[in-house]
Amino acid sequence: MFNLVLFEPEIPANTGNIGRTCVVTGTRLHLIGPLGFSLDERALRRAGLGYWKNLDVAAYRGWDDFVARNGLAARGSEPRLHLLTKKARRTYAEATYRDGDFLVLGKESSGLPEELLARYAESCERIPMLPDEASLANRAVWAQHNDQLAGEKGSGANGASDTATAEGAQAHAPLRRQDICGNFIDPEEYRISALNLSNAAAVVLYEALRQASFPNM
Repeated sequence: MFNLVLFEPEIPANTGNIGRTCVVTGTRLHLIGPLGFSLDERALRRAGLGYWKNLDVAAYRGWDDFVARNGLAARGSEPRLHLLTKKARRTYAEATYRDGDFLVLGKESSGLPEELLARYAESCERIPMLPDEASLANRAVWAQHNDQLAGEKGSGANGASDTATAEGAQAHAPLRRQDICGNFIDPEEYRISALNLSNAAAVVLYEALRQASFPNM
């Protein structure tokens, strides 16, 4: 069985889609807090996650809690970790997956923290994607749209510039602005053509399952 790990997930729909994929593949889901949503029964029912009771899922207070409860404290310990990040040199397809491995994905707004990437540098992998200029003909339109949104958030009730509001919008821009794919955008380093969290999880999980000879693959 593989383990899919979400580090501080923020969007319940993404976690719901990933949970559904875990159910049909027999994968265990690990949720590392703090979470951006509630897991109580009422919230799950409202989100239409009727399959949640069939999901093998565990929740953790934080990374250290996750590491301790899964026996991953020692370096080089098995099962191994695969940290998915756009900052890795090796691709996910170049990795070797074994039963029991942990596939780790970061939060929607900012990915995995630099501290974890540095600690597990040899375990970092990425999903290859074309750059914006090669994949989207309307990239300039989306860039302009994002600039307009930032301008609107920086205006006061009477149309005058509200400095405090503008500064707040800029500080929280990665959390507030989403692109055509539903991903959060950092305007200082924006990338439009990117997979959302549930897509990325499925891509990597199915490669791991393929290597492990999942039935009917």
